[in-house]
Amino acid sequence: MSEPTTEAGYETEFRSVTLGEIEPARSRHMWTRSAVGVAESGDLVVTGEWDGTVTACDADSLEARWTADHPDHAVGIASLEGTSETNGSGGEGEGETVVVAGRGETGTIAAYDTATGDRRWRYDTVDELGEAVEDTVFYLPYVVALEVGTDADGNDVLYAAARRYERDGETRRWHSAVYAFDADGTVRWSYETDASPIALDLEADGERLAVGYNRCMGDHDTGLVVLEADAGDLAWTWDPGTEGDRRVGDVAFDGEAIAVSSHGDKRGYLLGPGGAERWSVDLAVETDIGDETLYAYPNHVYANDGRVAFVTGNTYAVESRETESRHPNEHRVATFDADGNPLWDDEVRGFVHGLAADGDRLVAPCAQNFRVRDPDTHAVRRFDLESGVTDCVRFDGIATAAAVADGTVAAIEEPVQYHDEGQTRGEYALRVGSLE
Repeated sequence: MSEPTTEAGYETEFRSVTLGEIEPARSRHMWTRSAVGVAESGDLVVTGEWDGTVTACDADSLEARWTADHPDHAVGIASLEGTSETNGSGGEGEGETVVVAGRGETGTIAAYDTATGDRRWRYDTVDELGEAVEDTVFYLPYVVALEVGTDADGNDVLYAAARRYERDGETRRWHSAVYAFDADGTVRWSYETDASPIALDLEADGERLAVGYNRCMGDHDTGLVVLEADAGDLAWTWDPGTEGDRRVGDVAFDGEAIAVSSHGDKRGYLLGPGGAERWSVDLAVETDIGDETLYAYPNHVYANDGRVAFVTGNTYAVESRETESRHPNEHRVATFDADGNPLWDDEVRGFVHGLAADGDRLVAPCAQNFRVRDPDTHAVRRFDLESGVTDCVRFDGIATAAAVADGTVAAIEEPVQYHDEGQTRGEYALRVGSLE
């Protein structure tokens, strides 16, 4: 088994265990194929795999405690602390559960007992979204985001966003729903639209839920929707006001404010209550380099204690698929204070599928940079939200998922084979380390 490489001066060391086989990624980044979660206590790590395998293992020894089979590709993980008198099958159940989001024929959300792996309840989003009209991954029902909070009575609530895409000739459509579940799998409410949700975030007091919509092609024509978390009622909306169907890439609460990464104009925003714009910053806006007009999408945002970090993705050209140059702000993390003043920025170098965060700790699993094809971009990079980079651990393969809690960081490595090399780099493996 290949081992991650820690750069000189950095401290995190990763323990490793193989996850079996998966088709190597290619030069261009692939869709989300794996997931990882860390229990709040930091002693349990759960992985989700493309074949539906869900495995819980001890964070120190990496010995498997149990394995379960999810009905779909297992592409998202969250955990619930709450208890319930009955589970979704009518049996008794209580204590912590692992919730798994699926991408597949049924778009299943299911909860598994943390101690045993027994399935507590299951919900198939295909019932609202409809069945895939083509047998390809892009058409499958897809649970894109999970978020956990508590209600006014202290009960756990799971929020989930799911979507399905279809195309009929030149007509493209999205079907989507946002759900609130009790700990026993009962649906409290749902919010359905014909747009494509991409991100969820819950206000710290649990009162409001922010939903980011990436593609708006139908009647729903706003990039950010804020819902009352208790009943799913609409509180307010916001949109970057740009042409086309691209709108929002990610959302993050910080107190009552919401940070938004805009796919419409490639800027970052901080919004106050009701959607009042407090400030905005250029991130990877359209920039002329030579004969090309280049841009990159701000794909992720994280906010905490008056600081906001945005992460950008790949370079694209306005008028062509290929590019001769790269946008100067592609694959970067840029951080700002509560007034929009720059604090620091740094390279992430490769494509980041999703951020993991715990307080001021920000973890970026970095995959390939398909325009450069430099294996040194394969890494897990950790940043301090106030001061910048603190850690970089390089992988032979690409890092595609990460999670962090209570001083434990976990990441998924997937093998990659660049189209012009013919060499497979890395393996399918779980990597776990301690930040303390």
